[in-house]
Amino acid sequence: MSVFPSFRARSVPSARRSLRHLVTPLAAALALSACSVTEVLEVTDPDLINPSDVTSAAGADAVRLGALARFNSATSGDESLLQLGGLFSDEWNNGDSFIARQEIDQRTITIENSFVTAADRVWHRARIASQLAIELLREYAPAAPGWQLAEMYLVQAYLENLAADHFCSGIVFSSIVNGAEVYGAATPTADVYARALAHADSGLALITGTSTNDLRVRYALQIVKGRILLNQNNPSAAASAVTGVPNSFQYLQFHSLTTTSNTYWNLGNIAGRYSVSVNEGVNGLDFATANDPRLPICQGNDAVCRTIGAVRPNRDDLSTPFYVQRIWPARETSVAILVGTEARLIEAEAQLRANQPAAALATLNAVRATVPGLTPLTDAGSEAARVSQLFRERAFTLFGRGTRTGDLRRLIRQYNRAANTVFPTGAWHKGGNYGTDVNFPIPFVERNNPTGGAGTCLDRNP
Repeated sequence: MSVFPSFRARSVPSARRSLRHLVTPLAAALALSACSVTEVLEVTDPDLINPSDVTSAAGADAVRLGALARFNSATSGDESLLQLGGLFSDEWNNGDSFIARQEIDQRTITIENSFVTAADRVWHRARIASQLAIELLREYAPAAPGWQLAEMYLVQAYLENLAADHFCSGIVFSSIVNGAEVYGAATPTADVYARALAHADSGLALITGTSTNDLRVRYALQIVKGRILLNQNNPSAAASAVTGVPNSFQYLQFHSLTTTSNTYWNLGNIAGRYSVSVNEGVNGLDFATANDPRLPICQGNDAVCRTIGAVRPNRDDLSTPFYVQRIWPARETSVAILVGTEARLIEAEAQLRANQPAAALATLNAVRATVPGLTPLTDAGSEAARVSQLFRERAFTLFGRGTRTGDLRRLIRQYNRAANTVFPTGAWHKGGNYGTDVNFPIPFVERNNPTGGAGTCLDRNP
């Protein structure tokens, strides 16, 4: 599969294209007579950005900004692993008739699945773009603020951890070296987490200032590092990694009417392809009916939904109920893909793992106290029930932010729960039964990679 980015500028304005149609045949003939055949062939294509165009400080910064735009698409600006992972777990129900989305919802994903393939391409493109930006910034903009380079490492660490949370063991990391494609080999999941951790540490080492941007990138890197260390089953180190991150912190992806749409609004609220789930497949949480202020809900075309433009009475497949999320109520609503309260949830998990249930409960209640309308929790009474309580708090606090599939897999790996007690199971809501997938397969197109073993799962373990 080709995951290498092609840097392209904005399209030529439509007005300029229209002017070309106004040129008369005579004027065109006169224009041609004024230049040679060679000159005609040497006309610059304004849509293409050649490698020589970025060999400067300004060019390096342009690539950096392009990498951030691709990062936006790999999270909340397109149908990414954040949305597909929520569909695969218990956050969303499939609300349309696309077979490929149904496969994901039903946990029976084929290697040809078009939505998984597209999401895989998007995160790889963002990763490679940030890698190229790092190289260019180091060479052509060594005096640039450290946070700019650190943010490129953040992009890599975040996406590598995200991919390891969702895909089977065997992710391939291809790259570009001296302008040439270098194909990677299938990488075990443990090595992917190690790679992500190294990138997070590289970014943190570059943050030396205390400006708004320094702190923004540092806090984001701390949370991502904490996520990775939890995945590596090192909760105490994860808690240390997030020390000092304020509850109020948000790392935002921005959307607007003229750039990228908020995909939760686009595919859910308006298109009806994603409906918030309720106790999906026996094991799923009651996201849509819990009346939890962290996840405000309306039902398609009711009085509340109409205030945010969600006037569709049913899902795209004409089924009901259609539950609409209101965390992100508009096309241009920004999405906080990382929030400071996740740091507290990481600390609570470390306390629970250290057999400090009272401290863990206090930490969870401190997080709940930041949300008007939430009341304090009481002790769940047993170790297993406390774990379920913790993961429920994570699920509602971090809804839609790409953590749920990874959390379900951790419940299997680290807490010894059976897959059929964690993932949706039993009768699927559109007929038939749920499958047994606990992760996404490597897309079939990756088998175009000539490296032996690339494109296949090393294993399908959680």
